[in-house]
Amino acid sequence: MSLLRIYGSLIDPPQRCQWALANSGAEPVAGEGRLAELPRRAERIQLVLPAAQVFLTRARVPQEARRRAGSALAFAVEEKTAGEPEANHVSWLGAVGDKDVLAVVDKPGLARWREALDVAGIQNYEVHCETLLLPWVAGQWSLAWNGREGFVRTGEFEGAATDCGSREIPPLSLRMMLDEAETHSAGPGSIALYTIEPDAAPDVEAWTRALGIAVSLAGTWDWRRGAPDAGVSLAQERQRWRALSGVVARLRPAAWILGVALAIQTVALMIDWASLAHEQRTLRRQMESRFRAAFPDAVAVVDPVLQMRRKISEARHAAGQPDNGDFLPMTQKVMAAMKDVPAGALRIVSYESGRMTLEVATKDESVIQRISARLVRSGLTVDPSVSARPGGPTVTITARSS
Repeated sequence: MSLLRIYGSLIDPPQRCQWALANSGAEPVAGEGRLAELPRRAERIQLVLPAAQVFLTRARVPQEARRRAGSALAFAVEEKTAGEPEANHVSWLGAVGDKDVLAVVDKPGLARWREALDVAGIQNYEVHCETLLLPWVAGQWSLAWNGREGFVRTGEFEGAATDCGSREIPPLSLRMMLDEAETHSAGPGSIALYTIEPDAAPDVEAWTRALGIAVSLAGTWDWRRGAPDAGVSLAQERQRWRALSGVVARLRPAAWILGVALAIQTVALMIDWASLAHEQRTLRRQMESRFRAAFPDAVAVVDPVLQMRRKISEARHAAGQPDNGDFLPMTQKVMAAMKDVPAGALRIVSYESGRMTLEVATKDESVIQRISARLVRSGLTVDPSVSARPGGPTVTITARSS
């Protein structure tokens, strides 16, 4: 079976692309050019999206909404994407335990590629995420690395892009993903590292020491040579139905049946959407009701969750009790996280409204990784950034109460 893979970025205009055509048992033929110049008559076509442009996340969705990529799934990840649900195309990939795994991509960007491929005469294809094409076995994570950054596959349906690293220092986001997995007793036994660029292999011994888990080189890999049946399709674009005028008359009853089925499907989807919207409004009314019951003097309720947190904090302060975002509790967490920082490395500590900023003078990135991981485990939200100051580079760590 011949397989044509098209590598398309949702950020760039869909005018040119990289592609690879593979036949059973043969080395893939790769190329790059305009969409109109793509090879024809491939039995199977896949549109491959970059790992950094597909967000894989867990959520709980109704059973009837799992197989529908629509507004019902978009609302399920609204809080995690921090954007308008209508701007995202969300697909259900599978279930992990009691959670569902959803794939989120930019809806306008995907629509541009669909339109461009339709103009090029390509109408029957699958949409895949580069992350889920990476080889994976249970109990082990797989990491694709180009020498600067990469992406990791952590499960059958899960993975994420990493931030930058170096030959001696692994990405900070990978360390944080491992810490998060360990808190749920779901950490891997090892990490298999695949290089996707020449001379991209890191110092696996240094990475093993920094991550606290075995890292081994597993060879080279790229999306062009991935197994044909690897990954999970995010969407399936079917070829449009075309027939001669004589066939149309014979298939008219089938067209009526199809129309009725589509109408039923549309009504069912509208009912699902209405049910979810009603549930969302009901939950908000319940939160507003509980907030007003607890604080009847409130003039307006805009964000009941945030307002409740603020009122609880005010009540604690009025009763002489500390809040998690107060100076002393945050100072205790920060000092515990910085117990092994070299003397003189901490230059500045500032606090303002539940946010504490630390300025650490160090070139050892593992120190910053340990501090950030400890702060996250203590319940704080951490945002590290590097800045140049007189006397050498410094790292500013901003910790906020969750």
